Amino acid sequence: MAHLSGSERARYVQGMFARIARRYDLMNHLMTAGQDVRWRREVIRRAALPQGGLMLDLGAGTGDLAREALHQSPGSTAVAADFTLEMMLVGKQHPASRLVWSAADALYLPFAAEHFEAVVSGFLLRNVSDLPQALAEQRRVLKPGGRIVALDTTQPPSAWTPGSPWENLFTPLIQIHLHTIIPALGRLVTGDAEAYRYLPDSTESFLRAEDLAEGMRAAGFRQVGFRRLMLGTVAIHWGTK
Repeated sequence: MAHLSGSERARYVQGMFARIARRYDLMNHLMTAGQDVRWRREVIRRAALPQGGLMLDLGAGTGDLAREALHQSPGSTAVAADFTLEMMLVGKQHPASRLVWSAADALYLPFAAEHFEAVVSGFLLRNVSDLPQALAEQRRVLKPGGRIVALDTTQPPSAWTPGSPWENLFTPLIQIHLHTIIPALGRLVTGDAEAYRYLPDSTESFLRAEDLAEGMRAAGFRQVGFRRLMLGTVAIHWGTK
């Protein structure tokens, strides 16, 4: 699961998302109490896609971010790219889908350099087997001045670490949600509790928000920032090429 690396991790993640594709959006809504809809709106606002612009939704899943981009910027074009066919097939059945779909590996994007005004992602970065390579590829396909915006899980702020005044208040809530509620919901809604044990594992092993921001700067992005959400377990990161 979260301890896997390289091609083994990629195969595991791809198979997991293939199994849960049909209930993926429903589970996202349930796990976040519907807040994921608001988060995606903010991701697209921060992408600042110009009218007539071209945006890449990477690791698009069923295309929620791409559809939100067309809602906020109707004259734009949104490419929804993913490496799990089953997720894209579910997304293509959406009645309001006017997206351009593309099979794509986040580490080796099949797009020309300086092609997009914005690249966005939702819960992609914690799943890639080589984060610096994924960030480098996103920067490569962005036009100068283009924006990257990523919604993902993150470790809670350091102020909530064991022994801090916040620990007794927030840590039990976070642990119950991650390790009890989410797997139980996953088993009930999708019949696949294993996939939703992967979520807390990958969340707790992923970078702190500050470290991901530093990784984005190291990849060459400027004006990097982030905002924490949901008791600090989710964050939106952004930057400019």
